[in-house]
Amino acid sequence: MAQSKHSVPADLKIESFDFEPILLKKEDPTWKFALGASPATDGMIVRLSAGGFAGHGYVSATAHMGLTIDALAAQLKHLRSFVVGARPDAITGLMTTLDRGLRGAPQAKAAIDCALHDLLSCLLGVPLTTLLGGAVRDRIPILRILAIKSPDEMAEQAKRLVGVGYRYLKIKVDGDVDLDVARVAAIRTAVGRDVHLTIDANQSYTPKDAVTAIEAMEPHDIDLVEQPVRASDLDGLSLVTNMVSVVIEADEAAGTLAEIYELARNRRVDAVSLKIAKLGGIRNTLAAAQICEAAGLKYRLGAVVGSRLASAFALHLACAMPGVDYACELAEYERLIGDPFEGLPVENGFLLLPAGVGAGVVRRVAHSNPDQN
Repeated sequence: MAQSKHSVPADLKIESFDFEPILLKKEDPTWKFALGASPATDGMIVRLSAGGFAGHGYVSATAHMGLTIDALAAQLKHLRSFVVGARPDAITGLMTTLDRGLRGAPQAKAAIDCALHDLLSCLLGVPLTTLLGGAVRDRIPILRILAIKSPDEMAEQAKRLVGVGYRYLKIKVDGDVDLDVARVAAIRTAVGRDVHLTIDANQSYTPKDAVTAIEAMEPHDIDLVEQPVRASDLDGLSLVTNMVSVVIEADEAAGTLAEIYELARNRRVDAVSLKIAKLGGIRNTLAAAQICEAAGLKYRLGAVVGSRLASAFALHLACAMPGVDYACELAEYERLIGDPFEGLPVENGFLLLPAGVGAGVVRRVAHSNPDQN
């Protein structure tokens, strides 16, 4: 796409709002974690156009977050009328209007928010990080996720990922304390001591079991444990945080700015996993990071499962936020088949900030039948 060298004309309006479903199959159809399993990832691509330029956004329809692809389509159809005819550089005002026009719907709003940022970056001829205040780094180490399997199978997964350059791994566990500890032990033996390991329980432990499991895993040198107990059990989350020396990170308990404020105000955790889709867009994710910074909590960009396009937005954010100091989960597209966007090659376990305007990924083939209803 050619770069614009001008400011946005005063009379420029968003001319079209299209969206289309995308189904990305998993290389491993048996891939699972504590909250469920599916052989593919459903998602939606949003396309906004203005002045001969287009901006794209993407979001997955995640069942464990209560969203189906049909519900996502209905939300986007409802929000379309607010977007067409709006100024492409009035992102804050437009997103405020969307919040008034439809309560909730963070994933649909996130796709629109990202598409708006991509469109404005293209209109101005600048990288997305410029809209976010500029890059503070040009690369991010990548944390890859190990699906729940037997200890030996997970150790083999780990060896394959380390063999292609990754040095940060996240181990999915399911609440069986003895088996989970065996998984961690097998993986540590397989990859050696130079690889960073994190644990993600996806709410599968009781507080006491979480403490027992984490204490048994500590000799295997783990960096952090993500969401060990139910998202609603804030007292249990606090108990685990206070009882162990390992960093405890919130994920499912950090779904809104209000929830992150509660975690920070009462020091429920040591860290927060931030997700653009869950929080409703780039603007809210930046606000969440500022809450964490004010409270002295660590934060990073959590798992992005879907198109490279979604990972590109998270990568720009991670490179623009000074407080990100740990590996982020931005290359899970590597285990998906059929992504219509290309770019973001992983180099020695790092994602490098792409050059060029907008999000920095390219659409392979235009879809022939975007939703026009």
